[in-house]
Amino acid sequence: MNEAIRQVTHVQNIRYDKATERLYIIDQTLLPNEEKEIELRTVEEMIEAIKMLRIRGAPAIGICAGYCMYALARDIDAKDNEAFYRKLQIDGELLGAARPTAVNLRWAVGEMLDAAKAHLKDDRAELLEALYRKAVDIHEDDIAKCTAISEYGLSLLKDGDGVLTHCNAGPLATSRYGTGQGPFLLAAERGIHIRVFADETRPLLQGARLTSYELQRAGVDVTLICDNMASMVMKNGWVQACFVGCDRIAANGDFANKIGTSGVAILAKHYGIPVYTLGPTSTIDMNCPDGAHIPIELRDGDEIKNLWYEKPMALPEVKCFNPSFDVTDHELLTGIVTEKGICYPPFTESLAALFKDKK
Repeated sequence: MNEAIRQVTHVQNIRYDKATERLYIIDQTLLPNEEKEIELRTVEEMIEAIKMLRIRGAPAIGICAGYCMYALARDIDAKDNEAFYRKLQIDGELLGAARPTAVNLRWAVGEMLDAAKAHLKDDRAELLEALYRKAVDIHEDDIAKCTAISEYGLSLLKDGDGVLTHCNAGPLATSRYGTGQGPFLLAAERGIHIRVFADETRPLLQGARLTSYELQRAGVDVTLICDNMASMVMKNGWVQACFVGCDRIAANGDFANKIGTSGVAILAKHYGIPVYTLGPTSTIDMNCPDGAHIPIELRDGDEIKNLWYEKPMALPEVKCFNPSFDVTDHELLTGIVTEKGICYPPFTESLAALFKDKK
């Protein structure tokens, strides 16, 4: 094992230019063929970007929401700070409703509103500066959390291991290293060889378009497979662990992630392969008792029939069922990797312990 540090290319998915006061994101719908930044100015553009997955991944959506709230605040024309705050609340409600499953979105909106409320007695310039600092704090905090998550995740692996991942939980979905993919990037920096099998993740193909793109750029040994090939690579003994991200974790350890994750976990249980979900504590919703209470977003069926094809792959009248997420039962889960450490069953106890000192 060679732990010499080497340079790894990281993707910067969100960028706020303070000099020009402009917010940019990489339009992930264009990857991997085109890496293009787009500017978000209005609440309508921000909502569209979130709904259409131009920005995606629970932590990244949260980071983006922080900067969005600051950008929206700068454009509010109100005679006093009370009226300013009411308008910001309205914008926050609209933004927070863009995607119901990702708890980080509403969390970040709430953080920004709390910061605004704490500075309502300040003059407008000071209030706006406080909001900008809060947005930056959310971003920097996620970078620190992703780094810690990656360290804990890497502690579960050894040189030469094969890991299967589903969907995209790298820098594009978070910041810096990412969560579910973070250990692979950290391993690459340290010269530790990890073989990654990336599910393509139908129908939006985040695994193909984004995960394999990020890992290939970073020099990680990545092999792209169709979703229905996961069982074969597990049976062949090529996979020693499954690492996935999460969009919401319930208090009992059930978690929502991209559709197909629960199938991966079921296969892994059959083959005796440990399954870990990796995410920041902001993704844990202790007010959600179990997976049955996690709302699942249903998307347009045209994504299945038309999205990546030159011609439709099904008749127009064929019905489609297109849930964006599924819920993996906590009984299929080996551990939950957070920035505070690794939680093991019983998750009702280990997750609660993470928040015992929180007031």
